[in-house]
Amino acid sequence: MSGRRNLGLMRPNDQRPPGIPRSALADTLLSRLTEVFPAAADPAAAPAMAAYMKDIGPFLGIARPRRRALAKAVTKDTAPPAESDCAALALHCWLLPEREYRYFAVDYLRRHVTHCGPGFLPVVRHLIVTEPWWDTIDALAAHTVGPLVAAGPGPAAVMDEWIGDENLWIARTALLHQLRYKGATDADRLFAYCLRQAGHPDLFIRKAIGWCLREYAKTDPAAVRAFVAERREQLSPLSVREALKNL
Repeated sequence: MSGRRNLGLMRPNDQRPPGIPRSALADTLLSRLTEVFPAAADPAAAPAMAAYMKDIGPFLGIARPRRRALAKAVTKDTAPPAESDCAALALHCWLLPEREYRYFAVDYLRRHVTHCGPGFLPVVRHLIVTEPWWDTIDALAAHTVGPLVAAGPGPAAVMDEWIGDENLWIARTALLHQLRYKGATDADRLFAYCLRQAGHPDLFIRKAIGWCLREYAKTDPAAVRAFVAERREQLSPLSVREALKNL
C-alpha cells in the first residue's frame, strides 16, 4: 500500500488554513513521512488507540516508541527549519487524517520552536481549534505556545485574550502555557487566569486549573496554598483537589 497523499486536497469538513507557505524542507519531510508511517501501520492496534482518544480521529496504529524512532529517520540529515517550514509542515500534517501525523508535527514544533517567533501564534491557534483533543492541545500549550510567550513580552497579551476565548481549548492553552516555567512563572497572571475560568462548567478547564496550580506548587507551594485557601469557594472541587494533590 502506498502511503503517498495528495497534500493539496482538503477533506470536506476541514477548515481551510490561513495559508500554507511553500517549503522545500516540509515537502521532503512529508514525502518521507507519508511513506514510512503507513508502512509501519498496525491495523489491529489502530481501533483501540482511536477508542482511547474517544474516536477524535483515525489512527495508523503506531505506538509512541516506534513512531518516535521512525520520526528520527524521517528528519535525519535535514536542515534546521525556518518559521515558514514549521508552519508548512504542521499545517500539512493537520490535513492528513491519521492522528500520528499530528503527533509528528507536535514533536517537531517542540524541537524547533526556537526557530519561530510571535507571528507563529496564529498558526498554532489554527492547530488548536481544528479537531481538538487533549492529545495535541496540551503538548502545543506547554512546548510551543509556552516558549513563544516566554521569548518576548508581546505574546503575553495574546494569552490575555485567549484566556477569555469561547473555545475551551484556546482557554485551556492559556491556562497551561506556563506549565514548564517554574521560577519564571508570572504568578499574578497564573492566578488571574485560574479565577477568570474558575466557574467554567467543562471538566477540561477545571482540571487544567488544578494542573497548572499543582505544577506551580512545585516551585512555590506556599503561594498555591494561600491562593487556594483564599479562593476555595470560587474554585471547583476538582480544581482544588488537583491543585493540592501533592501538597
